[in-house]
Amino acid sequence: MAKFTYDDIVMIRGGAPAKFRPGARAWVIAVFETREKRPGKYFDAFPNGAVYTIEFEDGFTAEVHEDDLEKVE
Repeated sequence: MAKFTYDDIVMIRGGAPAKFRPGARAWVIAVFETREKRPGKYFDAFPNGAVYTIEFEDGFTAEVHEDDLEKVE
């Protein structure tokens, strides 16, 4: 089960790769809960678990594994 859902505000954890903007806030705009539900080979690079498409305030989007995210309360 995914830790986050659509429209959740999340923050990129400090240990995430720089391309994901550690410390930045973003919104969850898509959720791929399992490997079987991920579209295309691009997602094969991610470990098991949920992968999210997130959108930053400037409109930049990225796919991020849930281990690199934390919820903003």
